[in-house]
Amino acid sequence: MTSGLWELVLTGIWTTVQLLVLSALLATAVSFAVGMARTHRLWIVRFLAGFYTEVFRGTSALIMIFWVFFVLPLAFGWQLVPMWAGTLALGLTYGAYGAEIVRGALNAVDPAQREGGIALSFTPWQRMRKILLPQAVPEMIPPFSNLLVELLKGTALVSVMGMGDLAFSGNLVRLALQESARIYTYVLLIYFVIAFLLTRLMRGLEHRLKAGAGRAASGPAALSLRRTGTTTVGGGLS
Repeated sequence: MTSGLWELVLTGIWTTVQLLVLSALLATAVSFAVGMARTHRLWIVRFLAGFYTEVFRGTSALIMIFWVFFVLPLAFGWQLVPMWAGTLALGLTYGAYGAEIVRGALNAVDPAQREGGIALSFTPWQRMRKILLPQAVPEMIPPFSNLLVELLKGTALVSVMGMGDLAFSGNLVRLALQESARIYTYVLLIYFVIAFLLTRLMRGLEHRLKAGAGRAASGPAALSLRRTGTTTVGGGLS
């Protein structure tokens, strides 16, 4: 390939990375907000969070991109640039899947931990921040790693808007050179390398968080919480 075509591919890689980072940040924020809302004590909050989750899990990410980019301007007069339209559509869609990861991890925490926090007169937010999330977040990392790779592959959908991501740039190079096998092999390898780096990064984050959770579990506050949960909660059950 000529230098101009390589520059086109590199520009596409950079656009894909930008879209991945922005949509991943949005999806993470949505995941934690909706996931924690699904464990809320008020039924209306749980209902609204569940409604959002079911709607966005049950719709196609491709159709959502079409809707945000083509329908939203006609319906409300808001025209988003392709980068922000792709970020919004992908972030909201994959955030719905991430919300179920957060909800499952929070519900998997030992109920005695919640009861111990209640015995220590922690507010719901304090129990969430100091007890539940430190134990649940390390368990979220492996499924979040898979979801991040799925999000990376989902970024190729934005090419339908004419956005110059890796998939769109690869197709332009293919049309210029008329070499489908070689060009798409390169594109596959680039996606694989990015996904491999993401999984390595997430695995390192998982080890670090689990090590931090182990150190926190041996601190004075954790010992007090376990002592309270054992004597007060456990004693009440017995």
